[in-house]
This record gives sequence, C-alpha cells and structure tokens, in this order.
Amino acid sequence: MNVLNTVSEAAVAAAHAGELQRIVRVNEHIKAVVATAFSINLMALNAIFLAKQAGQSALGFGVLSNELRSFAVDLGSVMKTLRGLTSASVTIVSSRLRCERTVENLSRLRAMGVARGEEAIDTAIARNAETLQTLENELRERQRRLNMALDEMRQRVDLGGVLARSAKIEAAYGGSFAEALTQVSNDFDRTVESIRKSLEALAKT
Repeated sequence: MNVLNTVSEAAVAAAHAGELQRIVRVNEHIKAVVATAFSINLMALNAIFLAKQAGQSALGFGVLSNELRSFAVDLGSVMKTLRGLTSASVTIVSSRLRCERTVENLSRLRAMGVARGEEAIDTAIARNAETLQTLENELRERQRRLNMALDEMRQRVDLGGVLARSAKIEAAYGGSFAEALTQVSNDFDRTVESIRKSLEALAKT
C-alpha cells in the first residue's frame, strides 16, 4: 500500500471523526437549551398563577408571563427542529464515510489491474461517487437550515430577554406579591441569559 495513500486516508478519517464529534457537541448544547426552555415554561405557569393571585396590581406581569410561556413553547419547537437537523447530519456524515471507503477500496482494486470485472468496478465507483455528491449536497442543505434555525433562535432569545426585563419592572407594581413576582422575574432573566450563553457556545461549535 502506498504510504501517501495511507496518510491521505488517515487524514480523511480524522476529518470525518472530527465532524461527527462536532455534531455530537452541537446536539449536547441543543439538549441543554431544550431542558432550559422547559424550565422557563414551568416558571411562566408559576408566574401566571401568582399574577392571578395578585389580581389587578399584577395585570401587566400576567400578560408578560403569558408571553414568556409562548416564548418557551416556541423555543422548544425550534430546538426540536435543530435536534432533527443534527441527527440527520450524523447519519449523512456516517453514510458519506462508508461511501468514501467503498470508493477507495474499489479504486485500489481497479489500480491493481484486475482483468475481470473492470466494467463492474468502474460502474460501482461512478455510482458511489454520485451518491457522495448527493450526500455532500444534503449536508450543505442541513447546515444552511441549521444556521437559519440558529438565527431564529437568537432573535427569539433577544425577545425573551426583553420580556424578562419588562417582567422585572412590572413585578414592582405587584403590591403584596411584589417580592414573589420579582423573584420569578429574576429567575426568568437568569434562565434567558443561560440560553444566550448556550447559543454562543453552540455558534462557536
């Protein structure tokens, strides 16, 4: 076996392994955000309950709590889309790696000057090369959609930050419930900030 071919194959294998690891890390960040979004939903339900108890003095806070709950639901929906995209990417990268190995093995066999079956080998190489191109196109499309979903996420999180800060202001008008409402709004703010940091880590990944 040619040493240069061996080095090249090792480099390709390492690149694919690195790509798979990157996708797995992306998926871990996504799962963390999904869990956080779920906690925001619970906080919003608690805030809505408190706002109802506070009555007229917490009407504004109640409206914001409903908006934050909608924000959490929408966030969970986008994250579900992201998880689907990353799972599909793992499958595509794995398929591409298998296909490339097949092409390499067939090309090596062809280079050995096998007298029989040359036409079948050439056909198989062409077929796998075509499959590889299809997989590359699919992976690029998944990446494009992933970037779009991340942009949508960032916009939603910016909105969540505005809602959380507004809730902190409204909490001050909650009368005897002001302290409890402030606590909830502070939790909102910290949680949204946590999501923002997760998104920053996701973008770097």
